[in-house]
Amino acid sequence: MTAVDLFVSPLGRVEGDLDVRVTIEDGVVTSAWTEAAMFRGFEIILRGKDPQAGLIVTPRICGICGGSHLYKSAYALDTAWKTHMPPNATLVRNIAQACETLQSIPRYFYALFAIDLTNKNYARSPLYDEAVRRFAPYVGSSYGPGVVLSAKPVEVYAIFGGQWPHSSFMVPGGVMCAPTLSDVTRSIAILEHWKDNWLEKYWLGCSIERWMENRTWEDVLAWVDENEAQHDSDCGFFIRYCLDVGLDKYGAGVGNYIATGTYFEPSLYENPTIEGRNGALINRSGIYAAGQFFEFDQARVREDVTHSFYEGTQARHPFEGETKPLDPKVGREQGKYSFAKSPRYEVPGVGYVPLEAGPLARRVAAAAPGAGTHQDADPLFLDMLNRIGPSVLTRQLARMHEAPKYYKWVRQWLDKLDLHESFYTKPVEHPEGRGFGSTEAARGSLSDWIVIENGKIANYQVVTPTAWNIGPRDAAENLGPIEQAMVGSPIVDPDDPVELGHVARSFDSCLVCTVHAYDGKGRELSKFVINGTV
Repeated sequence: MTAVDLFVSPLGRVEGDLDVRVTIEDGVVTSAWTEAAMFRGFEIILRGKDPQAGLIVTPRICGICGGSHLYKSAYALDTAWKTHMPPNATLVRNIAQACETLQSIPRYFYALFAIDLTNKNYARSPLYDEAVRRFAPYVGSSYGPGVVLSAKPVEVYAIFGGQWPHSSFMVPGGVMCAPTLSDVTRSIAILEHWKDNWLEKYWLGCSIERWMENRTWEDVLAWVDENEAQHDSDCGFFIRYCLDVGLDKYGAGVGNYIATGTYFEPSLYENPTIEGRNGALINRSGIYAAGQFFEFDQARVREDVTHSFYEGTQARHPFEGETKPLDPKVGREQGKYSFAKSPRYEVPGVGYVPLEAGPLARRVAAAAPGAGTHQDADPLFLDMLNRIGPSVLTRQLARMHEAPKYYKWVRQWLDKLDLHESFYTKPVEHPEGRGFGSTEAARGSLSDWIVIENGKIANYQVVTPTAWNIGPRDAAENLGPIEQAMVGSPIVDPDDPVELGHVARSFDSCLVCTVHAYDGKGRELSKFVINGTV
């Protein structure tokens, strides 16, 4: 048996640094360690500031999903200050948040994920030449339209928010905008253009209504072969190619999922509270663990720092959370190896476990029984889990499935805006309070916990979807979701481990490739670059 340690740095294509070290035995990954190599400390920056500082500071955490950070920070203050939300404000927040995600879906697929489908390791596939024709960077027949048209939805965001990214138009009690009929009409035209010229023309090869009829994996397979347009669409080709090269066979992960939910039915969330949140959600929250559904409860969240570059080994709820960084050199002496904390969730009857966040988690939550009439009810991806299991293919298809779904919702919300009614109710700025705000960013559950004392921020903790997914081992030595997803991955060529890229990028972790390969004795075998640039 041959054991090789492979160090891949970084694996992401978004922001920051994600370093991955894996142990390979006989061509298969047997263990993995993910290291977030960058400390940022936004929680420390916010301590002692005005409570509304989170509206300005947290969107700067990410240049990709700043609108999502604004959305959840606004709701954290809404719950702390007990604000009133006019229905129009809820609709505008929904529209903006969804448009940011609609932008991310094709941009992520073509610019970050699909280019790996052209890797030379797949040259033996009969579909390889077609993959190169479509997905080759810059010159692919689908690459250009997908990336260029991905910008259209955030034009809608900018109409309402004034700019994208880094808008600050969501505030406690509503939104700072007064859209006109022209604004709404223009937004509809932009979205229709995006749908007609990318979503239906390139991705689906059919109407969004036809795709949304798919309720099972068998439905999807039948859809692919239903006609030439669907068979040859990017979606149809992607499914066929993944099945041919085996992307349905690895990348499973922990098999347990968290969705904190997003988008509210306006009539059910005019007075935001932590307790009333789940029932008002359109895109539902939920936990799926050990094959069972559980209601999401923010009180069950903990952040473990046993293997993180922070003082101590405790697991704390974010309201009591601490961010006390250690010098990595000192931390490594204590068995720590990442600046990411390890979020964990107390599942009733199971204990504290790692959970995967992201589109697949959202799609599984949508299959839970008991949906309200205003809530998403969609059994497709629970059926896929039961039929073919979680994998790179399943996780990626879940992300793409949200494009037609969110498009339909945004169109409905635009139609519901009442331009003669208010978009803002001035709140009472209570000097004391605790608030929780959360959303589903493109990459998964994104949450803020704020503690206000004497009119200032006493504590502020942000738990990102990337933290849920790339967090290191916890006190019980449970691997984080991406670490676990790496295990079992086949590595055809240790000098070009595209399989690790597929797994990491299927999570779309918000961390940004130089690679070092070592043998079991620590000797460097090779140094190479995944992304093609130094």
